[in-house]
Amino acid sequence: MSQTSIERLREYLAQLPPQSQALLMREFERALERGQDTAVATLVLEQLRKIVRKTEVEEAAPPRTDDLSRLLFQVLEPFLVEPGVPIRVGQIRRSSLHPIWQWLGRDGAPDKVNEFETALSRMPGDNAGQVEALAQKLQAVAADAIFELIGPGGGDKSRALARVGPPNVIEDLYSIGAVLQVREALATLNEKLPRFLRAFGESQIASVTAALNIPALQAPQVLPLALSMVVQRMTAPWQIIRLAIKIAASDDEIRVAATPYGVAVTIALHDLSCLAAMLRMDIKRGHFDNVADNLKALHDGVRGLRTELDLRNDSAWGKQLTSIRADISNALQSEIDSVPGRVRRILRQRAEKDIPPGARIDTTEVEETAALIDFVATCRNFASELAINEVTLRTYSDLQQYVERSTESLVQSLRAADHKVRTYRQQQVQAAIRFCEVLFGDDYASLMSRAAENAATGERKSSRAG
Repeated sequence: MSQTSIERLREYLAQLPPQSQALLMREFERALERGQDTAVATLVLEQLRKIVRKTEVEEAAPPRTDDLSRLLFQVLEPFLVEPGVPIRVGQIRRSSLHPIWQWLGRDGAPDKVNEFETALSRMPGDNAGQVEALAQKLQAVAADAIFELIGPGGGDKSRALARVGPPNVIEDLYSIGAVLQVREALATLNEKLPRFLRAFGESQIASVTAALNIPALQAPQVLPLALSMVVQRMTAPWQIIRLAIKIAASDDEIRVAATPYGVAVTIALHDLSCLAAMLRMDIKRGHFDNVADNLKALHDGVRGLRTELDLRNDSAWGKQLTSIRADISNALQSEIDSVPGRVRRILRQRAEKDIPPGARIDTTEVEETAALIDFVATCRNFASELAINEVTLRTYSDLQQYVERSTESLVQSLRAADHKVRTYRQQQVQAAIRFCEVLFGDDYASLMSRAAENAATGERKSSRAG
């Protein structure tokens, strides 16, 4: 096809509605898959894709209103929390951003927002420097508007605040204003902080304290936000309390609470409480993949707060830590208590007359129970600090004794099992060997597996010999 013909084809295709273009593309793609009209289909598809790509680029060029809101709120990303997650000091609900943006465009700074939208629309897409400068100006304007609203002054503040949103949005408004106001100081802190704080020892505590020692970051509304940035770099977030202990020069909770850095203990306790709630939810749903990591984090956090801080049992912090330990203990103990029953239900050696024809062992239930046995084994490592020592040790010992006896008994039952129940007995043995693998290791499980094979083979040989 000549160049002129291709251009006419392109002009024709470009005049089609987007829906028709998409329909044509699908049809020619199917034709190619079927091997029909490949030359024509390839040519038309090539032209259609060029047209569609060009249209997408042209449509993407004019900035949308939400582009401007993203520029405004990009500095808030380290502090944002998704819906449904309990919030603490130093965090901001992501759901609060939209109503605050609407308020800025409606009441807070409508003229400035319109001015910035116009400026953004005229900027070339590849000019990152101008876009960044625009974002900084917009953030400064938004901070001024927020503090003009929430600051001291006459008039009915409550009515003006109500126009922003519900109480939780108003609560976040203060933090958002604080971040926008000290965005440069927070950016500097972000650059000074190590990428990872694996062991929060004396040298790192000193460097982080120095990085935080900026007047703009010491304001009561800002310090929790700065501490949240530090927490995000920590392998063990509970260790944030070491900053408060360092500043107070004491582990006494009264002296620690008297310093602005006392909020670090509040942050640590809240995060431990959230981790405990996550653990409970995982256990409830039968998700044990992350249980070991969460248990270790909870164990280390609880032990760290109890040993590094002199907490009183009747203080607010002391009661909160006691409550966290109790919640963890109750959640773990309830699940641990259920494991022996599940194991017995699978391995119980019923009389052959009580086994219905076609009876089967659910392999999914076997794997779930094996995961629960492993869960009990994991709990042993953290039992004392999480107040589950007695129940964990007792349950694990009972499981070992019961599974060992049951495995040996089930293997022996294979020698004389009637052919009608043989499949069910073999599945019981396989389940028992799976549990042995968790409780006693691979070597013992392999030993019992060979014993089961010998028992089944020996029974069949004796039957043929007879």
